Amino acid sequence: MGRESLGMPERRKLDDSEITSRIADGNGWTLKDGKLLKRFEFESYKSGLVFAVAIGQQADRVDHHPDIFIGYQYVEIGLNTHDVGGISTYDFMLAEIIEGLV
Repeated sequence: MGRESLGMPERRKLDDSEITSRIADGNGWTLKDGKLLKRFEFESYKSGLVFAVAIGQQADRVDHHPDIFIGYQYVEIGLNTHDVGGISTYDFMLAEIIEGLV
C-alpha cells in the first residue's frame, strides 16, 4: 500500500515559486541552502529537549526526518527531502505538524 493511499501527500519536489508561495504565510519558516529552516525559542533547555523528542516521534510516524539542532533554550529545525533533491510536499507537511506541537 502506497503512502498516498494512507492519506499522505505525494512526495514531489516543489519548484521555487511553490516554495516561495508556501513560506509567504508568515509562520517563520525560511529557505536557506536548500532547506526550510526555523528556530524555536524556549524558557529552558529541558523544554526544548521535550519539543525535539515530540518532533522525532511525529517524524517517525510520517517517515520523514528533519535535521534537529538542540541548543540552550532553542531548537533549530531543517527540512528537505533527500529522495527528490530539494524541498518537497513532505517538508511542508512536517512543518505543519511541528507547528502543531508548539
